[in-house]
Amino acid sequence: MYWYFGLVGLVALERLAELVVARRNLAWSLARGGVVSGGRHYPPMVVLHVGLLAACVLEVWLGDRPFVPWFGWTMVAFVLAAQALRWWCITALGPHWNTRVVVVPGLPLVHSGPYRSTWLRHPNYLAVAVEGLALPLVHGAWVTAFVFTGLNAALMVVRIRCESAALSAATA
Repeated sequence: MYWYFGLVGLVALERLAELVVARRNLAWSLARGGVVSGGRHYPPMVVLHVGLLAACVLEVWLGDRPFVPWFGWTMVAFVLAAQALRWWCITALGPHWNTRVVVVPGLPLVHSGPYRSTWLRHPNYLAVAVEGLALPLVHGAWVTAFVFTGLNAALMVVRIRCESAALSAATA
């Protein structure tokens, strides 16, 4: 069980690294006239993501959830794949990537890396969804997996609408 808590801790450190990158990228965007949108949905998103990490630990610890090796190791593979996809997205977007919705008017959309595809418009959100389902399921925290997945899906509807509106306003 304790190795799992270590895994959750590593994901938390990864999230902190994302915040460092996001802060640097926000400064870059604002210096170029970037416009921040979606401030109302950002705090609930932060709470949801912090809650995911806390709930993973609490459900496994308090619920005495078992580790089922064949399933747990498969879920670890999905967590690692989600991390790889997330950092591919961050790398492809470069200074355009952020945890907030920020659009710099006049800059073209990124069409490299996972954003080359026309069939998957939001690969970073796919990474978040996979991680949010797989991380809790590594050690049998199925309640956390399904509650996070449902709440995240609702939040992503709001987030994607916000991004679409911000991009439309910038190109109008």
